[in-house]
Amino acid sequence: MKDEPFTPQAYTSSIESGSFTWSSPSNIALVKYWGKKEQQIPQNPSVSFTLDHCKTTTTLSFSKKEDQDAFSFDVFLDGDKKDDFKPKIETFFKRIEAYLPFLRNYHFKIGTSNTFPHSSGIASSASGMSALAMCLMSVEKLLMESDTALSTDKSIMSDDFFIQKASFLARLGSGSACRSLEGDLVVWGKHNEIDGSSDLFGIKYPFEVHKNFKNYQDTILLVDKGEKQVSSTVGHNLMHGHPFAQERFKQAHKNLSSLIRVFKEGDLDTFIEIVESEALTLHAMMMASMPYFILMKPNTLEIINKIWAFRQATNSKVCFTLDAGANVHVLYPENELDKVCEFIKNELVAYCQNGHYICDVIGFGAKLINN
Repeated sequence: MKDEPFTPQAYTSSIESGSFTWSSPSNIALVKYWGKKEQQIPQNPSVSFTLDHCKTTTTLSFSKKEDQDAFSFDVFLDGDKKDDFKPKIETFFKRIEAYLPFLRNYHFKIGTSNTFPHSSGIASSASGMSALAMCLMSVEKLLMESDTALSTDKSIMSDDFFIQKASFLARLGSGSACRSLEGDLVVWGKHNEIDGSSDLFGIKYPFEVHKNFKNYQDTILLVDKGEKQVSSTVGHNLMHGHPFAQERFKQAHKNLSSLIRVFKEGDLDTFIEIVESEALTLHAMMMASMPYFILMKPNTLEIINKIWAFRQATNSKVCFTLDAGANVHVLYPENELDKVCEFIKNELVAYCQNGHYICDVIGFGAKLINN
């Protein structure tokens, strides 16, 4: 599918001002996306659990301006002005201007807050960019509805198109952001066995999912709440010319194929093997790149070994995964909630920075808070 459907016709109406507030969650990839082409196109498909509690809430206020030569916006995090966020938003606006041609017509105030530490490996860019994309799509929908009210063509933007275009836009801000708009499982990247899958946007996982994976739990152990040593953008770029890149991309396709059966049958043992292998492969690719880097910390490894020992001793179905950082996502089925939480409190909290961790559960995507 090409991107032409996302380029709108000229708006015939104008809105003077307004405001929208959306919340959008982070997500945790089970099959990892690592390596991208131009325009935020992934080198391999990925699938993720959408989270629920780890989210960004963004309020986008807009007012008409006279000068349309440049983008105009201010960014606030938890009420504090953040000019250092502006270059990333400027880049985002440049990438999406062809699809949202109203961007130069307004001054925007972007107020955002997270329920988790910023830039610590819990995909704050995914939740932040997806929330912003939903706000911007709300502005476009308002403009289109105003146009419709003045014309005989009564076509209104469908909910499916709204989400699809928002995912398309979010991808241009942060690749994994396109997986945060829906849930509970989202696929991004073209895969031959998944109809409708696309490199341009994420889609809800379209096949049967066993009850074992409903209300799956994710406890995030905050090993290091500081900013990552290496940005994800730098890490993705190091896949160009990586000696193991092509084999890694093949592995991701194979693992996603295997998960289709796993999700259908509820095979938790194979799920654990794939998810943990994906996490370790992600970090192995970082360590084998040039320049090489290590984002895991000693406590990350301590936690992994504790999880393995606990699983062997108790026959638990608990497992771990990692994003591009030191923090550990502890994944487990809902029926083990009490047992695993007790294990975390007794044996794993000691390895967290200041004893901090976040209890989360898979969720169902972005939500409109106010307009």
